[in-house]
Amino acid sequence: MTTTSPGPDAAPDSAAPRRGRRLPWASSKSAGPADPADRVAQADPAWARPALIVLLLATAALYLQNVAVSGNANEFYAAAVQAASKSWKAWFFGGFDASGFITVDKPPASTWVMGLSARIFGYSSWSMLVPQALEAVAAVALLYAAVKRWSGPLAGLVAGAVLALTPAVALIFRFNNPDALLVLLMTAATYCMVRALENASTKWVLLAGTALGFAFLTKMLQGWLIVPALGLAYLVCAPAPVKRRILQLLGGLVAMVVSCGWWIAAVSLWPAGSRPYIGGSENNSVLELVFGYNGLGRIFGGDGNGGGGGGGMGGTGGQAGSSFGGATGLNRLFGSEMGNQISWLLPAALIALVAGLLITARRPRTDRTRAALIVWGGWLLTVGLIFSYMKGTIHPYYTVALAPAIAALIAVGGTALWQARNLWRARLALAAMVLSSGLWSYTLLARNADWHPELRYLVLAVTVVAAIGLLVPLRLATRALAALVLAGLLGGVAGSAAYAVATTASAHTGSIPSVGPSSAASSGFGGGGGGRGGGMGSGSEVSDELVELLQNAGTKWAAATVSSNSAAPLQLASDQPVMALGGFSGSDPAPTLEEFQAYVAAGEVRYFISGGMGGGMGGGRGGDSGIADWVAANYTATTVGGQTVYDLQAA
Repeated sequence: MTTTSPGPDAAPDSAAPRRGRRLPWASSKSAGPADPADRVAQADPAWARPALIVLLLATAALYLQNVAVSGNANEFYAAAVQAASKSWKAWFFGGFDASGFITVDKPPASTWVMGLSARIFGYSSWSMLVPQALEAVAAVALLYAAVKRWSGPLAGLVAGAVLALTPAVALIFRFNNPDALLVLLMTAATYCMVRALENASTKWVLLAGTALGFAFLTKMLQGWLIVPALGLAYLVCAPAPVKRRILQLLGGLVAMVVSCGWWIAAVSLWPAGSRPYIGGSENNSVLELVFGYNGLGRIFGGDGNGGGGGGGMGGTGGQAGSSFGGATGLNRLFGSEMGNQISWLLPAALIALVAGLLITARRPRTDRTRAALIVWGGWLLTVGLIFSYMKGTIHPYYTVALAPAIAALIAVGGTALWQARNLWRARLALAAMVLSSGLWSYTLLARNADWHPELRYLVLAVTVVAAIGLLVPLRLATRALAALVLAGLLGGVAGSAAYAVATTASAHTGSIPSVGPSSAASSGFGGGGGGRGGGMGSGSEVSDELVELLQNAGTKWAAATVSSNSAAPLQLASDQPVMALGGFSGSDPAPTLEEFQAYVAAGEVRYFISGGMGGGMGGGRGGDSGIADWVAANYTATTVGGQTVYDLQAA
């Protein structure tokens, strides 16, 4: 009787453990199941579900407590949520105002979520920000599920806790920028790819593509930055023949394009005269926005790439101070601008990635631990390198997109090293993870030396002792080693957790918020204690006299003013549509002088309010429309609540 052995592309047989060569990093006593599929089939221990429930409830409590402290948060997006609560057309297109003059310069998926909540419960800080906080709970749950499937429930809990205690996450998931939904959808896509990798499932590949499509509808091309990592992992590790893998990935790409292309097609085919102008574009085109300053312009810089909803202020080329992420280079993620946001456990995650790949180097192609490292490590390296070297507008809070990858690598890599703990090289890597997190946390905490200085010394002491203990050449009992690893983990996470808790305890407003206590804020825009957003400030600073004037305007747009920065507080305070001339920074070519004169002649705009951020219509992409000069030459200026106001409907 003859037998044939399966080819290299055959799916592994989970019923029969494989016998391979003993690896220099592996051990028969600690390697765990021969096939990680066995781990998926195992029932969770009794403590796993209660522990998950505690983690999710703790995340919800941390993120929901006093969530409305930030008020309108980023007024640019808050105005769009307010508009979405009043107009379905504004909701669908992501319109800045309910009367449909212009959109924000991002796709509307994030506004869809917050806008629906505002429609159901009425617009308020709570109805806008509670969905963001709940998205944090969902992201933690999805990351737990993705990591647990191959590395066990304890690793899943570690990954979820690290994600929840990352300062950038604590900031953005209690704020109204679109990055919260973006990270949730990227995590959902990765979870789907993890499921697909288990048995080469076409369904899960298509679901991953669909999630990425909606990530595009949240923040355009940034949602696709993880596509290379997911594609590489599937192409290398999926248990299917090469041809099938390639066809499945092509199907996933089709699903990705279709799940975002329907909205792009709808906007492109919709008569331009009956929908809002596409904010941030030069020719009222979504595609131009995608591939222009909101897409490739962010990577390579160039004229006009100076900001958008995130609050850019000019063509900085990534070099302008803390609000823009600092100078390009490998150290950008560790610098004073981005370091506090995301880098607390970044060195440990990189060590876990390298050590984990060494451990799994000789394992079969379909080994799931290596597949997980490729997925999460590819995510971290791809997005991290792009953020490090992109020359267009970048802000520190963008780094929240790295948080799930860092958390997963800590858990997956740490678990793999723990399973090989009888080898000194594995303990050396564990010690390096612990020590690097402690040393770097000490460095970051020292940057804000007056804030709880005892914390950085405690973190340093605990992690150094734990790292030394892991290197002691004695055969410690498993429980003793576990205690050292636990102490090192708690010490390494302590700095990040402290900054995350401090972040949730502070109000954050403006275009460029920062993490940590108020003393850690490094720029004039945003900060731990809440920063200014530009324009006329928060809605509460608009005078009652001016609010009453706008509420009694009786026209389609109560007023017009240059830039969304100036229009947002007026619109939020008065609950009336305000025409944002030139879009976010006042530089979009909308409207022209002739178009504005037509609006005025039709009796659709009552007041023109001068001043505020953005300047005139000159500069930037739009050229000089001359609207402010035309108004000043033809109408009489009055002062209302400290603002210069022109009544455009006066005789």
